[in-house]
Amino acid sequence: MKRPTDLIHHPYQPPADFQAPQPGVFKASTVIFPDVASIAQRDWMQKTGYTYGLHGTPTTFTLEERLASLEGGTHALLVPSGLAAIAHVNLALLNQGDEVLLPDNVYGPNKALAAHELNRWGITTQHYDPMSCDDLVQRLSPRTRLVWLEAPGSVSMEFPDLLAMVGACRERGVLCALDNTWGAGLAFNAFDLLPDQPGALGVDITAHALTKYPSGGGDVLMGSIVTRRDDLAQALKLTHMRLGTGVGANDVELVLRALSSMDLRYRSQDQAARELARWCAEQAAVAQVLHPALPGAPGHDHWKRVCVSAQAPEGLAAGIFSIVLNERFTTQQVHAFCDDLQLFKLGYSWGGPISLVMTYQMAAIRRLATPHLQSGHVVRLCIGLESVEDLRADLQQSMARHLR
Repeated sequence: MKRPTDLIHHPYQPPADFQAPQPGVFKASTVIFPDVASIAQRDWMQKTGYTYGLHGTPTTFTLEERLASLEGGTHALLVPSGLAAIAHVNLALLNQGDEVLLPDNVYGPNKALAAHELNRWGITTQHYDPMSCDDLVQRLSPRTRLVWLEAPGSVSMEFPDLLAMVGACRERGVLCALDNTWGAGLAFNAFDLLPDQPGALGVDITAHALTKYPSGGGDVLMGSIVTRRDDLAQALKLTHMRLGTGVGANDVELVLRALSSMDLRYRSQDQAARELARWCAEQAAVAQVLHPALPGAPGHDHWKRVCVSAQAPEGLAAGIFSIVLNERFTTQQVHAFCDDLQLFKLGYSWGGPISLVMTYQMAAIRRLATPHLQSGHVVRLCIGLESVEDLRADLQQSMARHLR
């Protein structure tokens, strides 16, 4: 063979028994079949073979299986972002004439997706009070196909009564999906909300922004969908195939590498956030601290029921909380406080090494009344891996300048 051909079709094959701490990274669009018969025999949906890079490689299959184990499911799919995971669930399960229920504190882009794309396709939406299972039940109808849950809300941090809400959906045969980005498969098992009764009560599907804790570096966009139900897994996989969404092998590699330290990072950021939240509660500028692990916070008792266990007697919580500043402070003062922070950087997301801050006006993002929330600007603090003492000093210096 001539040299160009030899370089492409070189006969050398490396030994197959290579073992290392990290899985191999396989990249492919084209997958090579050994013969024509195997083209029809390979089944990517069952992960028994490979057909095309978009439908799975050893690298993506490995991450999917590890994520399914992390969250307590049996099937997992990778998608380009957490929002893509939400969209895939909606597209796979909802039809024209169906209705979807969203908690009023739901992730903003989920609400926007329902108001625009789903609405254009003839799928209606209702928003329910996340702190009232009765309100959820009253809004269920024969048209309700799917209920989204968020525990807790990612800005106002209310923790819903998951046991009651999931139970209500199950009794009525309504599917429920949980945005599990906050719990991350560590704070609680969404598919086994009653640990002493395996399989008795759990959500049908979880969506997870792997961008946050699983990647841990603030440099990867990826999401996942997990379920235990074979029928839902098939519907999700077929929609995934038809939409043609995939993820890059290099990003998959980064998430695989980070998973081994995820539990340590989650616990470290949890403890740091609680310490800072308790300090914030003592500051005159702060009217209310929104952190579900703190007594008195909205939904604290609901958090205890699913996140506190014999294995975690203090419970687990993500390293993120919000503070409601005293209503006497103007928008200009609040923005100056955020701008003058040195270690906290202005930005969205959480779960990375750098602490983040973002400001919100609750009236602009909520439709229903929120009597459990104090009036005032809301500032969300996402705690990174810096020293707690340094972060506290940063908050203190900016409060002293701008929130007096």
